[in-house]
Amino acid sequence: MTGAAGDESLELTIPVGETIGPVSAILLRPPDARAMLALAHGAGAGMRHRFMQRLAEVLAGRGIATLRYQFPYVERGERRPDPPGVLQATVRAAVARASQEAGGLPLLAGGKSLGGRMTSGAAAQRPLEGVQRIVFFGFPLHPAGQPSITRAEHLDRVSVPLLFLQGTRDRLAELDLVREVVGRLGPLATLHVVEGADHGFEVLKRSGRTDGDVLGELAETAAAWGTQGSAAEG
Repeated sequence: MTGAAGDESLELTIPVGETIGPVSAILLRPPDARAMLALAHGAGAGMRHRFMQRLAEVLAGRGIATLRYQFPYVERGERRPDPPGVLQATVRAAVARASQEAGGLPLLAGGKSLGGRMTSGAAAQRPLEGVQRIVFFGFPLHPAGQPSITRAEHLDRVSVPLLFLQGTRDRLAELDLVREVVGRLGPLATLHVVEGADHGFEVLKRSGRTDGDVLGELAETAAAWGTQGSAAEG
């Protein structure tokens, strides 16, 4: 595994349950880590997708260690996501392992699209032990072209702060609806709008921004928010 000089990168296996089986994970920890994030991938690509790898590296540059992990369907080489119960059990197992690896660092959880939604879904069922905050790298509020907020109904039952990182061109989350959800959730929810980004956080060339610029914005925002009020903030 590669990373910035001094970053500790380690491939792990996480047991989920006898009927589900183990999943792979990658721990990336910078020497100056201020928090640990259990980071789940989206529906269409696993933890080794370029976006996930680069996000973990840029977060490491901001002092955020990550444990990114596979969902079982990706581990099996399949494309169709597992049922929510299986995905949420995987989230819970990954969070437990991230907590072990954190070594006392503040513990965050979340993910890209489906991964973030399954993280909050698990937390709505039962709090994720030790998790202080949840971050969504593009919350998938509704299918493309079918605006709705029903996928956000469970968020009322999540008791920790939530960060929504949302692009203005995201076809899976109309911004007015995201603002409605965040407003309903009150002070626990924070919205950061990424100008010109789509659901994959890609931007048009005419925007004058690069994908690297966007990744930097995501990491900087998540790191600042994720370490608010923590002893690790320094």
